[in-house]
Amino acid sequence: MSMVSCGNGHFYNDEEHSSCPFCGVGLEINPTRPLTPADTNRARPTPDDGHTRAANTPPTPGVGRDPGVTRHVWAKRMGGVDPVVGWLVCIEGPERGRDYRLHTERNFIGRDPSMDVAITGDPSISRANHAVISYNPKRHTFRLAPGDSRGLAYLNDEEVIAPVELAPYDRVELGETTLLFIPFCGERFVWPVEEKTQDAAPKS
Repeated sequence: MSMVSCGNGHFYNDEEHSSCPFCGVGLEINPTRPLTPADTNRARPTPDDGHTRAANTPPTPGVGRDPGVTRHVWAKRMGGVDPVVGWLVCIEGPERGRDYRLHTERNFIGRDPSMDVAITGDPSISRANHAVISYNPKRHTFRLAPGDSRGLAYLNDEEVIAPVELAPYDRVELGETTLLFIPFCGERFVWPVEEKTQDAAPKS
C-alpha cells in the first residue's frame, strides 16, 4: 500500500483514490482488469421494455416451400413423360459430337448441370440462362431468345437481341460452342396428344 499526502496534510492510498478523499475532490477509480472466459459466457440481461424478443430459431426444412416438382402441362397430358421435340447437336466446341434433347415449352441453356441443356464442358458459356430455346406445342414452332446472363447468343452469325423463330439446321453459337438445330416436331410430325387437343375444339 502506498500512502501519499495531499496539500492539506491528509494521507491517503493513491492506489484506491485519484485524489484526496478527505478534501472531497476526485472519484474512486477501480483498477481495470481484462475479461475472463467466465465473464464472456455470462448471460446478457434481457431488456425489461415490455416487448417480446424473437428467438433465433432456424427454419424448419420444407415448411413454406412447395415440396412437389413442377410438371409441365404437356408432360402431364402425356402420362408424365416430357416428350422430346427436337435436338441440338454440337458441331464445334469442347463437346463436339454430343447431342442435347429439347422438350416442350422453354429449355434453358447454360453450363450448370441443372440446366435443361447443360453444356458443362465450355467455360465460356454462362453458368445459367445463357440462352433459351422454346417450343410452342400449339403452333409447333421453335424460338431462340437471349438469356439474362452477360454472354451473347448468335443465330447464323447474327446477334440475338429478341426472340426469333428457328428453322431446321440453323446454327446457334454460344461461347466457343456451335450447335446445329434439328427439329423433331413440326409439319411432318406432332405428338398425338397435341392433335387430340386440337380436335377437342368446338365444332361449328
